[in-house]
Amino acid sequence: MKLLRYGPVGSEKPGVLDEGGKIRDLSGVVRDISGAVLGDENLTMLRGLDLAGLPVVEGDPRIGACVGQVGKFVCIGLNYADHAAESGLELPAEPVVFFKATSAIIGPNDPVEIPRGSAKTDWEVELGVVIGKETKYVSEADAQDHVAGYCVVNDLSERDFQMHRSGQWVKGKSADTFGPIGPWLVTRDEVADPQDLPMYLEVNGHRYQDGSTNTMHFGVATIVSHLSQFMSLQPGDVVSTGTPPGVGMGQNPQAYLKPGDKMELGIEGLGVQRQDVLQG
Repeated sequence: MKLLRYGPVGSEKPGVLDEGGKIRDLSGVVRDISGAVLGDENLTMLRGLDLAGLPVVEGDPRIGACVGQVGKFVCIGLNYADHAAESGLELPAEPVVFFKATSAIIGPNDPVEIPRGSAKTDWEVELGVVIGKETKYVSEADAQDHVAGYCVVNDLSERDFQMHRSGQWVKGKSADTFGPIGPWLVTRDEVADPQDLPMYLEVNGHRYQDGSTNTMHFGVATIVSHLSQFMSLQPGDVVSTGTPPGVGMGQNPQAYLKPGDKMELGIEGLGVQRQDVLQG
């Protein structure tokens, strides 16, 4: 299934994409695409619905973040071998973990704002993992059973804030609009192998990132298991798993976002995001 949320900011409704690409309204079935709705029992129930019997959403509504009420937005750094090489850094011995503020989350096509004082706002296409049930001390062998599905994430970063403003990376990762998620939450049964998904990102039509999840240093099962040794993961938590090479910081000369730029990014089978860049 391709689950989604549509409607004005703060008033999104749950929906599902049918085989013809039409949005069907789920608000008569579930309140939101969040929390307990993402457990196996409820996802099985949703799969059993006759989508043709659900109301069609007319027009071209705004698409919101594909997960609502996110409790934790966890990110993994330096997780692609080719991106680490681009950055001139060694691959870590275990996953590098940091957080983005959940207030950074926006819809996949909402405008991205360059924060005040920014000189180095950067892009990062990433595979997002959405947790489906409470996950604590889970083994790698069982980790995939705790995943509800996958989505596209743009892990926007302000590199000067991240690298030179003291403390952890969170300062450069958490500005408002720095977390577009979606357009869909694609349930795990529709993703045959999360470690073999082509992904890309373009700015103004120029393709900067052209990679695949097959170069991830730590795979999804390893990441979920590792995180669960240090914190419990809850239904609706989002884990962003790192980016392939081609970020602005890695260009020669370096290239960063400016007002008026247009981004397009996507992961095979998980959909496409398009964002206009504005000055915040």
